[in-house]
Amino acid sequence: MHASTNAAPVVEEDHGSLRSVKIATRLVPTLAGNASSADEKDDFVRENYALLKESGLVEAGVPGELGGGGADIEELAAMLRTLAHACGSTALAFAMHTHQVAIPAWRWRHQGVAAVEPLLKRVAQERILLLSSGGSDWIGGSGRAEKVDGGYRITARKAFTSGAEAGNILMTGAIYEDEDGQRKVIHFGVPMTAPEVRIENTWRTLGMRGTGSNDVVIDKLFVADGSVAFSRTAGEWHPVFQIIATIAFPLIYAVYLGIAESARDIAIEMARKRPAAEHLLHLAGRMDTSLRAAQLAHRWMIMTAQRNEPSADSVNEVMIGRALVARHAIEATELAMELAGGAAFYRSAGLERRFRDIQGARYHPLQPAAQARYAGAMALGQSVAEIF
Repeated sequence: MHASTNAAPVVEEDHGSLRSVKIATRLVPTLAGNASSADEKDDFVRENYALLKESGLVEAGVPGELGGGGADIEELAAMLRTLAHACGSTALAFAMHTHQVAIPAWRWRHQGVAAVEPLLKRVAQERILLLSSGGSDWIGGSGRAEKVDGGYRITARKAFTSGAEAGNILMTGAIYEDEDGQRKVIHFGVPMTAPEVRIENTWRTLGMRGTGSNDVVIDKLFVADGSVAFSRTAGEWHPVFQIIATIAFPLIYAVYLGIAESARDIAIEMARKRPAAEHLLHLAGRMDTSLRAAQLAHRWMIMTAQRNEPSADSVNEVMIGRALVARHAIEATELAMELAGGAAFYRSAGLERRFRDIQGARYHPLQPAAQARYAGAMALGQSVAEIF
């Protein structure tokens, strides 16, 4: 580790050219220049998204054999971490697309799932953007699927759909009751251009204001039986969700780590302009110690994903890492505010935006109570099937 974190995050193993990280590093100045304007106007970072699309980062996670960049989870995390140094909103919204690409790419490579090939090829060839409805589509599911001839009629409101206005396909699900009265969830893709789909501008928030995480409303959209990717029991972990949790969260939390690193670098620059004082040494030391804890926890998340063995155990390890990254990244950013002093309160410094953006780390699954309960059940050999 270096004293400064301004450089692109180091990927420790040899992963070829690390093309996506190099591209992200090149884009940082432009993305940073657009960040404050979007934040102040509660506006989606559309200019930054256009740059990501033009640059080739949209297809970074698609296997090279299918026409993509072939980046693995470690490289993708480093890419997102780099983007987050410039703009947390851009990085977080793009993380939602990135993990929706990384998951089918993993299934194609490690499970031989051929059904995901058409989607991955479209991402590579057409540079389509995938959306995730995130926490509103977690293990419990949301929305209603009514069984009709040849498929389902979907009615739903999907909150927290980051990058909604730029997306092409929303990867989502809805709940239905089978013949035995059991609640099931079907999973499918929703074309954002469908007349039954609309975006409602609900995103007025403390932080991550530029993600455009508005509600997507689905009003009686028909989904054919053949378009259903898989179905599962509502309110229980399914093997596909173990894959999702193991792969997605190291990518999402790479963003929060990058925000904390950039807050640290801004604070150090500002503190150097202040008269030397003993308390500044303590604040700087505590800040770097907290940041290092977040970096080490995130490294653990990546290492867990790299085992390529999604399971209840991998979910536990990733979520322990998620809890530690959130805790220490928030703490490091709070200490950065103190270290910088009163000047940190001014928007022009960029620290207060990072302080607001880092708060989002609190709200992704598994949130603290559920994570602690899951880890405790694993430790005591109890079932985690319904802990989420």
